[in-house]
Amino acid sequence: MRSWRAGEVPEEWRKANVTPVFKKGKEEDPGNYRPVSLTSIPGKVMEQLILGVINKHVEEKKVIGSGQHGFTKGKSCLTNLIAFYDGMTS
Repeated sequence: MRSWRAGEVPEEWRKANVTPVFKKGKEEDPGNYRPVSLTSIPGKVMEQLILGVINKHVEEKKVIGSGQHGFTKGKSCLTNLIAFYDGMTS
């Protein structure tokens, strides 16, 4: 078994089985498929653990301001539009 340097993950965790999944249109057109990758279970578990730590840090340190709506839990394009409309009509 090989030892890893900081920031590295085992090569086996980075490998994925890529399967084409049909979207819509003509099945003969390769552009009508999207790639879906199935990755290893240990890699997905580590990904979720790291995501949890990052999210906790971002929330506790208030890294993202209240005006940020994209990619923020509980906020969306609609909440951004409502906040903008409310600000403009006040």
